[in-house]
Amino acid sequence: MSDNPQRLLRRSEAARRVREKHNIPCEPSSLRTLAHSGKGPLFIRVGRFPLYDPDDVDAWVLAKSSAKVRSTSELTALFAASAPVSP
Repeated sequence: MSDNPQRLLRRSEAARRVREKHNIPCEPSSLRTLAHSGKGPLFIRVGRFPLYDPDDVDAWVLAKSSAKVRSTSELTALFAASAPVSP
């Protein structure tokens, strides 16, 4: 979480931020599922409420995004090059 004094977001607000700022479909229920599996953005709990730092939401979206490519074959090659090699 960043040290700047931004207001923390409730789950519905975090989902709205993903939709509006990054133009990526996102629902609060998706963030809830991702939180259960540990694959969503960082959050804290205050009582029963999960709260998200806007910077952490943005960082999570960027971490899940691929590099710019010109074709799907280029994207496939990019993912193949970054995949771990099995022994």
